[in-house]
Amino acid sequence: MTKTGPRLETERLILRPIDGAKDFPFWAEMMADADSVKYLWNNTPCDEDAAWQNLAMNIGHWQVRGYGFFSVILKDTDEWVGRIGPYYPHGWPAPEIGWAVHPAHTRRGYAYEAAKACLPFVFDTLGWDRVTHVIVEGNIPSIALAEKLGSKLLETRIDKQSGNRGGRTRLIYGQEKS
Repeated sequence: MTKTGPRLETERLILRPIDGAKDFPFWAEMMADADSVKYLWNNTPCDEDAAWQNLAMNIGHWQVRGYGFFSVILKDTDEWVGRIGPYYPHGWPAPEIGWAVHPAHTRRGYAYEAAKACLPFVFDTLGWDRVTHVIVEGNIPSIALAEKLGSKLLETRIDKQSGNRGGRTRLIYGQEKS
């Protein structure tokens, strides 16, 4: 099966379309890790079935929107680092560049490097005038990353959804195309 979508590269990373078969074991590990998911959409570690549904939804996002998260791969080892890229599911506050990194690869600058590579992609290729980062209040590393990317706090929202997401405060960081 041919994977669709562009391929971006940085000094250390390859950002490529999600490969469900190849990426799933690492995706599932990340989604099962409580620290990795505490600030994601449902903030609950996933079993393999839920991780599979999440991976499939993100592959489907490419089909519906024409863009989505990339799998981020280390050039020198071919290891899966995480998923980073443009994201805008139904009901989301605004189109964003989002990120989630496998626990084995945090605090090495990979999220910054990959997200920075996505900025020209969303502005120049996708034609966005503005990009956001939807961050759950208290996620200090993501706030620092958004600010390092040049984004500023635009607004604060309280989720109205029920379940695990209800009542969480989300900080919307963003920047205009320069």
